Amino acid sequence: MVKLIHTLADHGDDVNCCAFSSSLLATCSLDKTIRLYSLSDFTELPHSPLKFHTYAVHCCCFSPSGHILASCSTDGTTVLWNTLNGQTLAVMEQPSGSPVRVCQFSPDSTCLASGAADGTVVLWNAQSYKLYRCGSVKDGSLVACAFFPNGNLFVTGSSCGDLTVWDDKMRCLHSEKAHDLGITCCDFSSQPVSVLDGGQDLQFFRLATCGQDCQVKIWVVSFTHILGFELKYKSTLSGHCAPVLACAFSHDGRMLVSGSVDKSVIVYDINTENILHTLTQHTRYVTTCAFAPNILLLATGSMDKTVNIWQFDLETLCQARSMEDQLKQFTEDWSEEDVSTWLCAQGLKDLVDIFKMNNIDGKELLNLTKESLADDLKIESLGLRSKVLRKIEELRTEVKSLSSGIPDEFICPITRELMKDPVIASDGYSYEKEAMENWISKKKRTSPMTNLVLSSVVLTPNRTLKMAINRWLETHQK
Repeated sequence: MVKLIHTLADHGDDVNCCAFSSSLLATCSLDKTIRLYSLSDFTELPHSPLKFHTYAVHCCCFSPSGHILASCSTDGTTVLWNTLNGQTLAVMEQPSGSPVRVCQFSPDSTCLASGAADGTVVLWNAQSYKLYRCGSVKDGSLVACAFFPNGNLFVTGSSCGDLTVWDDKMRCLHSEKAHDLGITCCDFSSQPVSVLDGGQDLQFFRLATCGQDCQVKIWVVSFTHILGFELKYKSTLSGHCAPVLACAFSHDGRMLVSGSVDKSVIVYDINTENILHTLTQHTRYVTTCAFAPNILLLATGSMDKTVNIWQFDLETLCQARSMEDQLKQFTEDWSEEDVSTWLCAQGLKDLVDIFKMNNIDGKELLNLTKESLADDLKIESLGLRSKVLRKIEELRTEVKSLSSGIPDEFICPITRELMKDPVIASDGYSYEKEAMENWISKKKRTSPMTNLVLSSVVLTPNRTLKMAINRWLETHQK
């Protein structure tokens, strides 16, 4: 459902931020540079890296059209770049000269917000590059910023943990303590949530925040001219065991990703708030994560100086949800017609009549053996019998996994069982240690996932994944 397809390792220091346009990926680093890559093949553009900043670059973001890139730095400037040729369009100096930690375009591209270490926030006119409005928070550095999807307001997060809401005139509408030890990132979902209230169809937007308290929080935000502004805490997502440094919604609003000091990346289903994936390939703190707007790509950046590119299969995700709903009715309750539908989906359409003649329903299906397939159903082909048994075993595994709620990332690809001692092989995948050692001794040096030759047979303990599994066991086996 998600796989690592590319790793970018061009930065010479910590990666601080990554951002997508419809055709490009931008990354920035402590090495003072911004790099641009084509999404078609992840090659770096001829005019990359972009160099101007004299100190670390903390944040970068594209304008909604993708034609302009903004970057901000410890040097106290926010720079606008032409993404087509890498030329500098404007250099905007924070009035106080304080290090700029975050920058963000408004949805209509008219404004750019920049937040600084001294707590000041500036709204710039993105057409004239002139200062429009300026404000400040009482305490802490401004490290996070996100615009409301309709552009009427934006929120900022501070290192003291305050979540502040501003309108487009820079008036403070609301401020509250969101994370005790400091906010690190925030993001709005672009997809509204409709709620019926007193016969009226009201639209709300989800806001995600994360912080040094190891938590990811979901808020519900609404803003109308009649009812005004409203911010409500909704829930806290579990999973990380260390400060969470980044969070981002997918553009369809279905998923939320977070990255942490525990070196892991967690992808949540935002509707159920369940963990879909736990990705553990980074070797140091995960500092940034971002979804692409038009294709199912995820970028994650780290203090290990790399950016990993992950690919999602939306069709597979949708099918998985559909299959989960079906399996949660439990396969043993399937009718004979349900079994026929399943056979067709597995490429076993020729067996439908045989299964119907023998009245095979869901319960009978799960109890089939190689003997009953040969003796009772009279399936003569050994290869066909083996395929049926393999598909039934996969079905049993899915039922077991779904009924227990075990995340797929916790299951060994070889044994299809919950891992107890996970290790990372040179192919980048995690396996149960004993199972992988047996695989290497019997199958030579091929990867169980890719079938390619392993570059090394060294197995590295995946301690982050082991901790995640142990946390899951603690909460689900009480």
